[in-house]
Amino acid sequence: MRRLLATLSLAALTLPLAAGCSSGGEGSRPSAPMRRADAANTAHDKYLSSINANDADAFLAMITDDAIFMPPGAPRLVGKAEVGPWARAYLDAYRIHWDKTVIEFVVSGRWAYEIYTYHSTDAPRAGGDPTTDTGKGIIIYRLEDDGAWRVARDAWNSDLPPAN
Repeated sequence: MRRLLATLSLAALTLPLAAGCSSGGEGSRPSAPMRRADAANTAHDKYLSSINANDADAFLAMITDDAIFMPPGAPRLVGKAEVGPWARAYLDAYRIHWDKTVIEFVVSGRWAYEIYTYHSTDAPRAGGDPTTDTGKGIIIYRLEDDGAWRVARDAWNSDLPPAN
């Protein structure tokens, strides 16, 4: 029953998007909702690429000025003024790589959300053994006035037990 409710809920969220999408034949132009969904998915790819490039500037270009990050085991970070120093310190200390599996991606108007699972590897730049993690998270994207989709909220947590 729970699975049926989850499926119906997902259908209710995606039906308005599907209804507004063009199913036209070859050469037809996608509808505005479909173009918006494609652009939001492209933002996901660019965000993940900026993380895996270990490029703090590219990463920060992918988030909104008022972004809120909720990393595991750390206080909430609000705005680029807090996320920036955190991201730069992390990327200075580690060479990172994230593999993400998108579980759900929904676009509604100027907002989109993504639920995902991840596997990450952090290799210390100073040497030593890399650490790995697996977990899950949610990202909320916002379509900005300049036409770009950016990350407005990002929260994730580990599936691994806390270190003692």
